[in-house]
Amino acid sequence: MKDPRYQKLAKVLVEYCLDVQKKDLVLIRAGLPAAPLVREVYREILEAGGHPMTRVALPGTTEIFYEHAKKHQLEFVSPLAEHEIDSIDKLLAIRGAENTKSLTSVDPAKQTTVARTQSAVRQRYQDRVAAGELAWCVTQFPCNASAQDAEMSLEEYEDFVLRACLVHKKDPVAAWKGIRRRQAKFCRYLNDVRKIRIVKEGTDISMRVAGRTWINSDGRNNMPSGEIFTGPIEDSVEGKIAFTFPACYGGREVHDVRLTFKKGKVVKATASKGEEFLHAMLDTDKGARFVGEIAVGTNYAVEKFTKNTLFDEKIGGTIHMAVGSSYPKSGGKNKSGIHWDMVADMRDGGKIYADGKIIYKNGQFTLG
Repeated sequence: MKDPRYQKLAKVLVEYCLDVQKKDLVLIRAGLPAAPLVREVYREILEAGGHPMTRVALPGTTEIFYEHAKKHQLEFVSPLAEHEIDSIDKLLAIRGAENTKSLTSVDPAKQTTVARTQSAVRQRYQDRVAAGELAWCVTQFPCNASAQDAEMSLEEYEDFVLRACLVHKKDPVAAWKGIRRRQAKFCRYLNDVRKIRIVKEGTDISMRVAGRTWINSDGRNNMPSGEIFTGPIEDSVEGKIAFTFPACYGGREVHDVRLTFKKGKVVKATASKGEEFLHAMLDTDKGARFVGEIAVGTNYAVEKFTKNTLFDEKIGGTIHMAVGSSYPKSGGKNKSGIHWDMVADMRDGGKIYADGKIIYKNGQFTLG
């Protein structure tokens, strides 16, 4: 029996997030467990007059690749991948894996090689997005692996995901439009700010943001969403930051990450678990030690850390910082093969200063 909530979510994804129009070529990337939502989205794209194209990954293929790929294969860039990025109008990525820890034992050097190799494709993708030529959205299908990471039953996790997407609302699209309006106010204010300082236990970090654009993440690119972000001036980040939650990347978890910056660059990095992997990723390329994004999470329907960055970076009352590539739309210029978001809780004493004025305290904006 179909769950009507997925039909409702598919409608939000196609109509609100991607705004699919007649003749749009829409690529759906997904894992096999997400098949129920893929089918609903496929149907909605056809109803909208678009051309759906699916790429559903079989479980285990990525693990096989990293186990058996030789150097020339790790460094291979498929011309089909390049053509695809240049050809599609819309991209929907639906996350949902059978095993979120399947890459834990992979040699980090292989992952950095692949990240480095694919950076040109990633940059082309970001350039098309920045130019308004390509619309994109990422969402999550509730599956057992992610439910286990979140320490929830599948039913509990399913409710968590769909509530975070506001599917429980009578009119989810109207609800997301309300969030868009509220966050637009914060972005307008911050667009006139020259310097940001973030202070909490273990953290005192500042950066210049003059001339950069704050982006209103209102559900159109991430579903769920609820954040505002920008790319700081690359050589301006100074100070230290301690991240509250494990930093998850490529199937790995790194705990108690602490970074120290000087002239924008990470000059010291420590972790209680996964420090070797942390250093390997920071050495991916020359851009990996610089900040590509600073953001504030505003989705207060997401209260719990679930080891899934799509949700964790949106937790209402948190900030997150990404080392690696910037989003060109924000004015950020940093380029890298990685973009690694790390989350810090601000709900217990955290403060954000804008040009010396407190604008955020204990997980809430104070702008009125």
